Formats: sequence, structure tokens, C-alpha cells
Amino acid sequence: MTAGRPDDGTGEPTPLIWERPEPPRRPAPSPLSRDRIVHAAVELADADGLEAVSLRKVAAALDAGPMRLYRYLSTKEELLDLMVDAVYSEIPAPDPAGGDWRDALRSFARDTRRAALRHEWFADLLGGRPHLGPHALAHLEAALATVHGAPGFDDIDAVLPAVYSVQAYLIGAIRQEIAELRAERTTGMNERQWQAATGPYLERMLATGRYPTLAKAVRDATHPDPDTAFDAGLDHVLNGIAACNPEK
Repeated sequence: MTAGRPDDGTGEPTPLIWERPEPPRRPAPSPLSRDRIVHAAVELADADGLEAVSLRKVAAALDAGPMRLYRYLSTKEELLDLMVDAVYSEIPAPDPAGGDWRDALRSFARDTRRAALRHEWFADLLGGRPHLGPHALAHLEAALATVHGAPGFDDIDAVLPAVYSVQAYLIGAIRQEIAELRAERTTGMNERQWQAATGPYLERMLATGRYPTLAKAVRDATHPDPDTAFDAGLDHVLNGIAACNPEK
């Protein structure tokens, strides 16, 4: 989240990107808008990660001079804020009006994961301070409203940790899954190939007897596919939240 900055000499903070109006269009061989700039940046990030995104590279993709972009945004951080909100615009918001709060948050978590798998760089920008773009705020409002007023959640102080617990699980699970995908590309080995390569070492370590529970997990536990594993972890979180806030 990009903070407001002092302007040139007045001491007043510059409005955040969300409150600054779109500059008026000007005749140009390559017309610009914030939407076009963000779309180009998202395409660069989808192809080559966040390190491929700079105002210079975005301008080149739009066949425009870099200085023209500064009419629409001031910093790369503002561009990242806009990109994050563009991804939120692809995610259906929870429906506060219908169904069980667990079903609504489960659907939201699944949809967010799918968006992150389409835009892997999105995971790098999750966490930390809340995103303040209009689509991000709409999702947070819908998630809070979905829980607030449900049986056991009349108090807003019960709602916040419930929603934030789901968010924390979601962020951690997404980052772990995308880290595994990136490792496959970096090493050239998928999970099965990596397990085959490291298996002999792990077996020697387990044979020492120092890791009996880990040995049982490796040898006896089921190892589900990513979709199943994500849903199972999410159900544990949701059931735990429900147990902490029983219906009165």
C-alpha cells in the first residue's frame, strides 16, 4: 500500500492513486490510460514476474515514452497497487446475503487461489498492510459482512480474527504452492522427480530413529493433490473458527 507523499512545497499530502482523477486524454499515436498501463504491466508480470515490471518496460510495451506514464501514476509502488486491485477485480466477492458463512469464505478462498495461480506474482504482494484499492476493499467488506451477524458472530471483535485467520491460511497456502511451482521451473524437476532425487538421503535420516513421527508421515500418510490439500487445510481453519464461536 502506497502512502500519500508531500507535494512540492505545500506540505499537504498528495492524494493516493485511488483518489487522483484520470488525466484528460490527449491526441497521441499511442493513447494511454491507467487501464492500458495496468494491463500492460500485468502481462509483463504474468510472463516474467515482478522483476520484469518497470515504468520504462511498461512504456516500451505501450510504444510510449516513460515520462508519459508519470501523468497517470507517480511511482512503481502505485503501479503495483493498481495491478493488485486489477487481480481483485477478477475474483468474485463473497455474497453476504446468501448461505452459510463458511461456504462463502470457502468459495472466496478457492477463487483467490485460482487468481493467484493465473498471476503468480500476486502472491508476492499479499500480506502486510491491507490493500486499499476499491476492489480489494469491496472484497474485505463482503468477507466481513458475510460473517458479521451470523450465529456466534454478533460482536465485530469475533468477526475480525475469523476473517483474518482465513486470510492468513490463504496467503500461506498460496505462497507455498507457488513456491513449489517456481522450484519445478528452476530445478527442472517436478515433485516426484525431486522426491526420487532426495529419497535416499531422507531414508538414511529416517533410519536413525530420531524422526519417528516424520517417518510415519512420509511412509503412511496420504499425500493428496494440491486442490484436495488446499481444501482440507481450509476446512480445518473454518471448523476451528466455528468451534471458537459456537451458536448461542
